[in-house]
Amino acid sequence: MMPNLEVLHVNSADTGGGAARAAQRLHLALRAAGVDSMMLVRHAGSGAPGVFGPRSRIEATLNPLRCYAGRALMRLQSSGFRTPRSGNFLPSRWSRRIDLVGPDVVNLHWLGAETMSIEDIGRIRRPIVWTFHDMWAFCGAEHVEPDASRWAPGYLRENRSIGDTGLDIDRWVWTRKKNAWQQPMRIIVPSRWMADCVGRSALMAGKPVAIIPNVLDTECFRPHDRAECRRILGLPQDRKLVLFGAIQSATDVNKGYDLLSAALGKLAVQAQAGKFECVVFGQTAPASGPIPAIKTHWLGHIDCETTLAQIYSAADVMVVPSRVENLPQTATEAQSCACPVVAFRTCGLPDAVDDRITGYLAEPYDPEDLARGISWVTADRVRHQSLGIAARSRAERLWSAYIVLPKYQAEYRLAIEAGLQHSAIHTSANDGQ
Repeated sequence: MMPNLEVLHVNSADTGGGAARAAQRLHLALRAAGVDSMMLVRHAGSGAPGVFGPRSRIEATLNPLRCYAGRALMRLQSSGFRTPRSGNFLPSRWSRRIDLVGPDVVNLHWLGAETMSIEDIGRIRRPIVWTFHDMWAFCGAEHVEPDASRWAPGYLRENRSIGDTGLDIDRWVWTRKKNAWQQPMRIIVPSRWMADCVGRSALMAGKPVAIIPNVLDTECFRPHDRAECRRILGLPQDRKLVLFGAIQSATDVNKGYDLLSAALGKLAVQAQAGKFECVVFGQTAPASGPIPAIKTHWLGHIDCETTLAQIYSAADVMVVPSRVENLPQTATEAQSCACPVVAFRTCGLPDAVDDRITGYLAEPYDPEDLARGISWVTADRVRHQSLGIAARSRAERLWSAYIVLPKYQAEYRLAIEAGLQHSAIHTSANDGQ
């Protein structure tokens, strides 16, 4: 451990999404281990120690307006694939704020939605470690881009997607990144798939990459008594509960709710399908849309991690039907609570689920095989118990703080050494002029 190390995490927010949870969990785990960790965010809501955000009410009021302005500028480009995008156009001056804090190392996280301008990221002069929670850092403005035809060779006029209209903002954003980000940085990714993407990308290829999963509090996310959790949550005791969760889960096409819905439809026509019910957390029931094939309980947004652990413990199976995922925390949290996971065999999901050991990996993106996986996991009581035990053991072995933190601290140490070498080279070059 490096107890005297000063680390500053930079993220858009400290609550509200997967990256925010991952960044704050790392920050708090480091503090618990004796590291001087701080977290700078634009949108502060948790009240957690060491987290600081807007310096005034005016800044707090203007921060949401930055998001609106950024989205308005993105409308100058029309794209067929409606992935979330961030141009990070607006001046931020956060590099100066980071210099004033003066940390030993800066750990960047999710910087979309105008958290920092691309140019301001390039002006950070402290050693940098950047944890990639999505693909934005090496894409154009896209946060998720399964098609590598632009980010792998570079964004050219010739490889723009057919059907895209308006300004080619993706290319402009990518070019700004290429020009601005010249300082050394170390990259951390939670999955082998993301490491492969980074290595193939024109923007980030050649930079040092370490595969380190998101840290998880395995004492908080632990198995609870299933019957008691169902009683607390008002869920039925005599049904097999299929769990699904994501913010805006029924509206974000990448999260695959449509694929889960199709799989549940197949379960609904099978014998004794009345034994299954679905539980969704992350949003309330949508006002419109298709009626779920089986009875569904909508739990809404859940901030309390103890309640989340109870939800996982109440379920028979967690389904993560995403089309593109890095290392989804819903999958790691569920397994830490001894809940097996069914997902597609794609992207970072094979790093999350050990097929037929802690869950089931279905063929992408086949609802029938997804339904088959749900049935396989829940059909046999002894097998289901074995899957849960293996899932819990894997969570403790791979994602607990005593495993993850030393790996992060090793990267911090290497980033500091690289920063010293970079400074020495520049000082020598200036002395020689």
